Amino acid sequence: MSLDLKDKQGGKNFGKIKQQQNDTLDEINQQYLEHESYKDVEDLAEKLASYKKQFVEFDLDNSGDIDFMELKQMLEKIGQPKTHLECKKMIKEVNKSDTGTICYTEFLDMMLGAKNSVLRLILLFEEKSKKEKESKVKGPPPKKTLDELLNSGTK
Repeated sequence: MSLDLKDKQGGKNFGKIKQQQNDTLDEINQQYLEHESYKDVEDLAEKLASYKKQFVEFDLDNSGDIDFMELKQMLEKIGQPKTHLECKKMIKEVNKSDTGTICYTEFLDMMLGAKNSVLRLILLFEEKSKKEKESKVKGPPPKKTLDELLNSGTK
């Protein structure tokens, strides 16, 4: 099923495509959960759910692959802009099937593998910074008395 971009009322089709993509990625995640070589990975189910969310966020055209432009746009979005050559090198480093894109299984192999690719390090850094932002207290700082303000500088 493909999305007709000329159809302005394509919400139902878009929902079906997203559901199919979600089901496919869930099946792949289940295969990884049952695979012998990943049995010793700590918190595998949570990691797979997080990686799935990241992959869907990167896959802007819902094709099931991350292509060159999607990678470039997402790296810019997370504050890590790269040149064309750097993006092509990242894809080539991860892409095993020589398609010029990163499919979900290649993405998972990269994220769960022992080899540290540049893209993996960037994504892990971005995920860590998101968690730090979420853990920060939101809203105005707590009120302090004048004594607390004066004494806080002397410690």
